[in-house]
Amino acid sequence: MMKNISILGSTGSIGTQALEVVSENSNALNIVGLTTNTSIELLEKQIVTYSPRIVCVMDSDSALILEKRLKTRGLAVEVVTGLEGLIAVATASENDLLLTAVSGMIGLQPTLAAIDAGIDIALANKETLVAGGQLVMDAVATSGVSLLPVDSEHCAIFQCLMGNKHEEIDRIIITASGGPFRGYTPKQLESVTLAQALKHPNWSMGKKITIDSATLMNKGLEVIEAKWLFNLCNNQIDVVVHPQSIIHSMVEFIDHSTIAQLGMPDMALPIQIAFFYPKRVANNRPSLDFSLIRELTFAEPDRIAFPCLQLAYDALETGGTMACVLNAANEIAVSRFLNQEIQFLDIPRINRQVMEQHQVIARPNLDDVLAVDAWAREISQAYH
Repeated sequence: MMKNISILGSTGSIGTQALEVVSENSNALNIVGLTTNTSIELLEKQIVTYSPRIVCVMDSDSALILEKRLKTRGLAVEVVTGLEGLIAVATASENDLLLTAVSGMIGLQPTLAAIDAGIDIALANKETLVAGGQLVMDAVATSGVSLLPVDSEHCAIFQCLMGNKHEEIDRIIITASGGPFRGYTPKQLESVTLAQALKHPNWSMGKKITIDSATLMNKGLEVIEAKWLFNLCNNQIDVVVHPQSIIHSMVEFIDHSTIAQLGMPDMALPIQIAFFYPKRVANNRPSLDFSLIRELTFAEPDRIAFPCLQLAYDALETGGTMACVLNAANEIAVSRFLNQEIQFLDIPRINRQVMEQHQVIARPNLDDVLAVDAWAREISQAYH
């Protein structure tokens, strides 16, 4: 039976890899909707290849240009724009599954709208759960849809938990590559460059998540996301540095048996698992050659040199809107670093300053989350 899928962020790293999975399984997967921010050239190629019914371009001027191009080609595709356009793609009536692969807080409202419409979610946008975890999980419980993790670490935990009971979990162990600056001292980090920060040793990702990996904020966001995805207490979530990125995460159970999920660093696998769950399907991706794996090493993360990880644990401990504030501050700080307005170590410094200014709302509604997010973004622009 054909499964209808829409992808928010189809021109990004996860989106393009997801479309490769669709191409490899064209007899089983069909594209309904695609979205981009401004990459209309790539989106146009995707439209020609996958024939979606509806596409969204966040930038309205770019949307008009794409619309004209499609008319010239004689392609009858609905083009929408802005947040309302994202929501229109997310809630398209044909959708069986929505892959949310946009970067940042922009994914929250379309995801909630799709859940309310009864559409299953493949979640590759961790900021959605970081900023609005309680809202999202409450909506999932009410609607009864499936929420399937696409992050390699959370997909690994999801697989390790198959056939096991929640009450038998002792802890989960999220693995981190350590990023390009693993082993650096705080003094060494003072002079790192943008180009260095964008060179991840193992994974090919978008710029924002690559910088988050370099600061270990990505791992901090994953800790917060895991709390909501797997209904865990804060002290049940650990992080370990594993430079080879072969073990994608582990679960230790109450009998102290630990189950790990291993694989090559390739996002196609977690995407494929989400697309076909509860089935597994064959693919032509490379398998692990254990004769070539000389070592699997592990170390404690350095929370002094990389304070963003500790800030995430602090936000989780505080609860309420603090994680939303941390996420918003970090998005702005990373954007400013990418624009070379600030230095690498200014990212955790700005994050901490904004958190210290925040008056926490313990049980926020959606309006609270959106207002807090806007506040944190505004003041993050002023800090250095």
